[in-house]
Amino acid sequence: VQLQAYGGGLVQGGGSLRLSCAGSGRTFSRDAMGWFRQAPGKEREFVAAISWNGLSIYYGDSVKGRFTISRDYAKNTVYLQMNSLKPEDTAVYYCAARAFGGTTQADYEYNYWGQGTLVTVSS
Repeated sequence: VQLQAYGGGLVQGGGSLRLSCAGSGRTFSRDAMGWFRQAPGKEREFVAAISWNGLSIYYGDSVKGRFTISRDYAKNTVYLQMNSLKPEDTAVYYCAARAFGGTTQADYEYNYWGQGTLVTVSS
């Protein structure tokens, strides 16, 4: 069972990136999915979460109005569209799945984790 996050890179402030997280080994269609990030020297931070049916979506305060989480059941993939990026968004971004659970901001509630993808926003 694996989650593979990709799509990170270097972008100028104000720009956009779309992260993808592809699941393999099992279907994640009944799982809540989340995105977290960790900047150097800081604790891991909740970014966004989406329920198994897509009806419940939550965002961290620092990304509300700029980031959008979505999922594609056919592709077993969750996305994070990031717009109006700021230098403070620079971090390693991780996707996670909470098996058969509801959405939560608590990282310890998630069962599966991707390896992370680095997003660097220049000023």
